[in-house]
Amino acid sequence: MWTFVACAILSVMLVAQTVETRACQTPDPTPPGSTPSPSPLPPSQVFTTRDGARFRVETVLTDLEIPWSLAFAPDGRLFVTERPGRVRIVNLSTFTSEVALTLSVYTQGEAGLLGIALDPGFAQNNFVYLYYSAPSGGGAVNRIERYREVAGRLSERALLLDGIPASTIHDGGRLKFGPDGFLYATAGDASNTDFAQDVASLAGKVLRITPSGTSAPGNRFSSPVFTYGHRNPQGIDWNPITGDLWEAEHGPNGNDEVNVIQPGSNYGWPVIQGSATGAGMLAPIVFYSSTIAPSGISFYRGQLIPQFSNNLFVAALRGTHLARLTIDARRVVTQERLLDGPYGRLRDVVSGPDGYLYFCTNNRDGRGSPMSGDDKILRIVPAS
Repeated sequence: MWTFVACAILSVMLVAQTVETRACQTPDPTPPGSTPSPSPLPPSQVFTTRDGARFRVETVLTDLEIPWSLAFAPDGRLFVTERPGRVRIVNLSTFTSEVALTLSVYTQGEAGLLGIALDPGFAQNNFVYLYYSAPSGGGAVNRIERYREVAGRLSERALLLDGIPASTIHDGGRLKFGPDGFLYATAGDASNTDFAQDVASLAGKVLRITPSGTSAPGNRFSSPVFTYGHRNPQGIDWNPITGDLWEAEHGPNGNDEVNVIQPGSNYGWPVIQGSATGAGMLAPIVFYSSTIAPSGISFYRGQLIPQFSNNLFVAALRGTHLARLTIDARRVVTQERLLDGPYGRLRDVVSGPDGYLYFCTNNRDGRGSPMSGDDKILRIVPAS
């Protein structure tokens, strides 16, 4: 498999130019749990990519508290988790949100309310799935639960999978439904490297379960474990052309990875990392020798920016940029760093049903430098 270092010539910087500016006012910060005010557009800046795509960034919502995961409903509403324990539903017509659920969660370090996914049959059953860290016996565990959304509120809690090891670091936490109809979850090694190679543990894995919480048929170990040997997997999405599952995870002091996930496979942590190889272990498609801390990832499925079609976008936390990867089957052809720096730490990115590309910041997570209006949900829209 082809690997390369992020700082190689293949990675290119976004060329940006400012073409117009509109005045805006920053809303006063809102207390946790309240509804942020409608967000006026910030000063407008047009960016131009290497291959000529022109786009602007619009602010959707401000004054959020560590938004972690974004998921769209079929009717266009945007569901978002905030790590301290809130689920918000965003109305993109009014740029407002309402709290749909508040959970009591374990919030030490990186833990808390993390992933969210909507059932493929959401239009009929209104099921919403959450991955969060819960206090347990003086420590914590990670759980996957299902709720039903009715009139903008989540209720009818059902516990699907419990006992996923948790810690103040390396909790993974992404949830997404695959094309096969099963629910996939990323679980970090919970700061215990031994867990990653132990197939009896749910930590350091990509998990795959049915919508009712049982192990998905065909899993190699007849358990929720789908793949193993992961350190802190944070992002998953499926290539719209090939159907391959792609994944991004944090490495130790560099060697962050982007992988193509093959059922039942071992991705090597902590035995191998970066360009190293090992018997029966898969090397990454791409690794980064300098830490970028990749989090959410998304293939662009819209039509409004044709140059982005089927590109993979990676939200980088420490890297403070949105990485754009052009893909040929299981090979990365080019990379480009978009929005390098001005928005700070980026946690998640998702291709919206309206053809825009949505992402959120994480500057209030204890590792960033909050700016006015943080944290925010923003979107990339085409510019004429």
